[in-house]
Amino acid sequence: MTLAPSPRRVLLLIHVTASIGWIGTVIAYLTLALAAEVGDALTRRAAWIGMEITGWYAIVPLALTSLITGVIMAAGTRWGLVRHYWVLLSLILTALSTVILILHMPTVSTAADVARSGNPAEIEQLGSDLMHPGVGLLILIGVAVLNTSKPRGLTAYGRRRRRPVRQS
Repeated sequence: MTLAPSPRRVLLLIHVTASIGWIGTVIAYLTLALAAEVGDALTRRAAWIGMEITGWYAIVPLALTSLITGVIMAAGTRWGLVRHYWVLLSLILTALSTVILILHMPTVSTAADVARSGNPAEIEQLGSDLMHPGVGLLILIGVAVLNTSKPRGLTAYGRRRRRPVRQS
């Protein structure tokens, strides 16, 4: 199935907007995580609550939108889902990042609940969450570079699909 030009353009716009938004919200989350690391108890409390809100209401929806539109775009264009290494790698990294994000968010919610309790001793023990958004941001930037540069290289499936079928 090949997408018609108009729906493809709309999907591309949604995909690029969600992908860039995902990167931007991860930067915002990383900023909050840094504030939780270096701030006092009140700052740490606010940062954890902000990380939960940013994660569930911005990062997760943007990640899912990016993943879903990326799959539809790849399946509906000449690139295909598994024909080119760069598309396959992009799909794997995006799916893996989304799954890790969704699995990590309940931990963030638990920490935000502790922060909401207002107990200064418990809030002081929270620390921060720099690793997840830091590694996630590096992966997202890598995927963006990969999708922009579109390096050559067909998968075995792509090479088979490219060869003309022999007639006996």
